[in-house]
Amino acid sequence: MNTHFEVEHLAPFVGSEISGLDLSKAITAEALTELRKLWLERKVLFFRDQKLTPDEQIAFTRQFGEVDKYPFLKGIEGNPLVAPVLKLPEETINFGGVWHSDTTYLETPAGGASLYALELPPLGGDTIFCNMGKAYETLPQGVKDTVDDLKAINTSAKAAVSKTRVNRLADSGDSSAPEEFTNVHPVIRTHPESGERTIFVNEAHTVRFDDWTEEDSAPLLNMLYMHARKPEFQCRFRWSPGAVVIWDNRSSHHYPINDYDGYRRLLHRVSLKGSRPV
Repeated sequence: MNTHFEVEHLAPFVGSEISGLDLSKAITAEALTELRKLWLERKVLFFRDQKLTPDEQIAFTRQFGEVDKYPFLKGIEGNPLVAPVLKLPEETINFGGVWHSDTTYLETPAGGASLYALELPPLGGDTIFCNMGKAYETLPQGVKDTVDDLKAINTSAKAAVSKTRVNRLADSGDSSAPEEFTNVHPVIRTHPESGERTIFVNEAHTVRFDDWTEEDSAPLLNMLYMHARKPEFQCRFRWSPGAVVIWDNRSSHHYPINDYDGYRRLLHRVSLKGSRPV
């Protein structure tokens, strides 16, 4: 068991669905080596029809690196490492509902994360993922020459993303977290495992280029955002009960679609600790 798996690519450049593994149990060393290689290449892996306890989700995620606490939520009862990603029927804003890479406002942004689907609307709530390595590779050379050595200011307090946290901070926020995190990171980072160059600015958290004004930064940043999420770099995942997703946050962006007002949606999230971008 957990020695072999099948792979179906969901799009040419990002996203693969994996079958044949029971994520509630340890994956054999040989299979895990192949799975991690695929994860680095495809940026996000999808698994269906899983049955996981919170501890089993943590154990699965830990096979990809050191697990970490999400900074703004205290976690589910009895387990601070498992953060609830919840939207209630009466709410109109979904958690993290803007294109982003997770926690780029931290000194060491998340290396990745897993999500496990517990409650879903009958339709809607898909998540889109984008390949930031392919996005960088296809930038015009003149743009690469401009951005390769730039750094950018990233903050947790941009209005567009802050408003998506309001409901969860009210009922499950971590009171010990600072009100705001701010850090400076390269606009283009080098992946610490694959060596790939990836775009590492995102509209949820990036404010401006270091030593540039916001006004002067906006045109180039907006061009990078729009280029990064071109449809050819995307895959779209339709959730099903028991589905698990694990993504490489160092080389992807994602966007949870908010098209299911009136329904409850609950997923459990476990973060992977990252390294300082270079």
